[in-house]
Amino acid sequence: MSTGPGAARFDERRLLVALFGAGTAAFAQLYAPQSVLPDAARELATSASATALLVSAATLGLAVGVLPWAWVADRVGRVRAMTVAMLGATTVGLAVPFAPSFGLIVAGRAVEGLLVAGVPAVAMAYLTEMLPAAVVPRAAGTYVAGTSMGGLLGRLVSGGVAELLDWRAGVAAVALACLVATGLFVWLAPRDRGPRARTATPDPAAHRAGRFRALLSPRLLVLDAQGLLLMGGFVAVYNYLGFRLAAEPFGLSPGVVSLVFLAYLAGTWSSARTGRLVVRYGRRRVLVAATGVMALGVVATLSGRLPVVLAGLVVLTAGFFGAHAVASGWTPVAAPRARTQAAAVYNLAYYAGSSLFGWLGGVGFALAGWPGTVGMVLALVALAASLAVAVLHD
Repeated sequence: MSTGPGAARFDERRLLVALFGAGTAAFAQLYAPQSVLPDAARELATSASATALLVSAATLGLAVGVLPWAWVADRVGRVRAMTVAMLGATTVGLAVPFAPSFGLIVAGRAVEGLLVAGVPAVAMAYLTEMLPAAVVPRAAGTYVAGTSMGGLLGRLVSGGVAELLDWRAGVAAVALACLVATGLFVWLAPRDRGPRARTATPDPAAHRAGRFRALLSPRLLVLDAQGLLLMGGFVAVYNYLGFRLAAEPFGLSPGVVSLVFLAYLAGTWSSARTGRLVVRYGRRRVLVAATGVMALGVVATLSGRLPVVLAGLVVLTAGFFGAHAVASGWTPVAAPRARTQAAAVYNLAYYAGSSLFGWLGGVGFALAGWPGTVGMVLALVALAASLAVAVLHD
């Protein structure tokens, strides 16, 4: 049975490709500065944790923006909201790298994140409404695969261009590439049913209270915690591993450091694969297993041997995106009366974790080096797994 009125009117593959393009367009520019943070720190004369604000400011803007964008999408339509968000973010992304001061760059990145928020705030609710329920786990995995591919392309393009020119040109080049992915979405995305009609209810206040209670259910709160904790740990690793690899004993150049982000391909694979595993083994079992895989990868990055560090990063990335695909796809299903709001709150927690722990990982790095960052990440992963085991049930 379809979960939405448009489910039988279009080729499912067209929707999946469109969502893949949306994920790519949004997340390429969101994380574009991450591979060039050491270069930016040298030019701007800022510390590692301060320079990481180029990423954290954008993810904080995204966290703030998801709830307003969910409200906008209910009134103007999901596809229209996502289109405006991507075009606006790309426009800002072209200007931000050339701002004359560090403060203005950080502020511009926050605005860019606020605009990018229109994609993750809406995408899961959009595919849940447009596709049959049996297809939703696989579609959610495909969208998350697009986000991982966007993150990879953003880092590779910015790092490669920075090797030839500078980090500012690298970040701007990513925004240009995102125009192509945005065009793919606009061209292929099936139109949803447009603005949501306000249906009359006997007691509107009771209806709103019911939605609010649904968002505060233990299951949804724990799913939100998965996003908060796991994303925070994941971003902390990627924010500060570049500083470790650029220093001795590795001494890698910015272009080579950007190649490290090829590990994102493991996330593209695992997030697309997760939907099939969920159908076979259940959501909770796959979520906990993926979290365990993430922990193993984090530990491996402590090695002093570069091949082992890189292998650990691949394992970490595969585990994280598998867990994220499960949790983010589970959230709107777990709140059928408040799908958009539930997805928005999950994304708020997800990017709040990115901003907070992505920055705190630098404090650990300053105090105890790479083991300090790894220790914080392992604590976050352990807490997320414990909550999932204790509360979540299929």
